[in-house]
Amino acid sequence: MKTEGRNAVLELLKTDKTVDKILIEKGAQGTLGKIFAEARKKDIRVQFVDRAVLDKESAEKRHQGVIAFTTDFVYADFFDLGGGDDSLVVLLDGIEDVHNLGAILRVAECAGADGVVIPKAKGASVTEAVIRISAGAAEHIPVAKVPSVNYAVEELKKRGYWVYALEADGSPIYESDLTGKVALVVGGEDCGVHRLTREKCDGVLSIPLFGKVNSLNASVALGIAVYEVVRGRISGKKEG
Repeated sequence: MKTEGRNAVLELLKTDKTVDKILIEKGAQGTLGKIFAEARKKDIRVQFVDRAVLDKESAEKRHQGVIAFTTDFVYADFFDLGGGDDSLVVLLDGIEDVHNLGAILRVAECAGADGVVIPKAKGASVTEAVIRISAGAAEHIPVAKVPSVNYAVEELKKRGYWVYALEADGSPIYESDLTGKVALVVGGEDCGVHRLTREKCDGVLSIPLFGKVNSLNASVALGIAVYEVVRGRISGKKEG
């Protein structure tokens, strides 16, 4: 598996994952020099190559002068996610665009979520492109695959989570109590959260929209939602 881009490779080097080798463009400077130094500390094989070699190896020609080769992405065990009294888990219901998935992983990791859950079918998986788009966040946040989102919703509710779907016709998120164990379900780019999944959730939350466009990008909507959870928890600690 390949990890491309300077930030993504730097984040990869902070983890315990096995890196087989790293290709760096000849004449490395700045961040590329830092990547080389970190790789040497971990005894990782580094090859300095012409840009044409990197272009050939790169899936989208956006490698920024560095590509790391690792084993396949290792998914987390769903039942190992979360567990704390203020755990936050994100469920993805049919996110198919790799750019959205990468952005969602970045948002979830930055907000301190305990994990992201994706279905084994009908959705994007974690690929080299997703890792790069996530700016390395995919290397830090657990991502679990489950038979279906409905299965994950049911299991999380058994474990004491309040599960909410993010949709346009729900209760205003700013008026909701999001303390305790919370799971947020984000729907696909076209159809949103599926009907049966909505019915299995404890509630539906919405973000107020005041413009002429009637929807937000999935990763943007999640960003607003997870930081509303974070805001409530910070306020609760201050009051305590």
